[in-house]
Amino acid sequence: MRKSSSASERPEKVVFEPIGIIYSPFTKPEGMPVQPSSARGIRGNIVIEKKYSAGLADLEGFSHIYLIYYLHLSKKYDLTVIPFLDNRERGLFATRAPRRPNPIGLSVVHLLQVERNILDIEDVDIIDGTPLLDIKPYVPEMESVHDLRIGWLSAYTAELKSKKADGRFS
Repeated sequence: MRKSSSASERPEKVVFEPIGIIYSPFTKPEGMPVQPSSARGIRGNIVIEKKYSAGLADLEGFSHIYLIYYLHLSKKYDLTVIPFLDNRERGLFATRAPRRPNPIGLSVVHLLQVERNILDIEDVDIIDGTPLLDIKPYVPEMESVHDLRIGWLSAYTAELKSKKADGRFS
């Protein structure tokens, strides 16, 4: 069902405040893993602002978490891109390219430890110094998807775990 809306119903601006900073071994986009599946074993940590640290209670019971973050190095975008795994132009929203109208990133990482306001994580595909917007626990039973299709990416599943960034979105 489509809901009609007028411009006056939409917010003029959406503002987020980072809750922390993600630290990783990657100081530049080139050579980084392009997804968490190609970042197995790569460690990093997150320093949460102290005013949000009470929100970390009970998080250590989860093995994996979603990180929602601001792609702070992304300054422009195109609505069609040639993604890392392909040599053909695709619609931006059919890719996971980092340069987007709203440069928000999403990764599932392995949570190793929570100590006060510091999270040790693994399987990190995120550049050092990235502002963290939110954390959510990964719960497979809540993420269950049936009749899954992965579009043009189905031809590239074997390459997903080894592909590294080549600088095309820098």
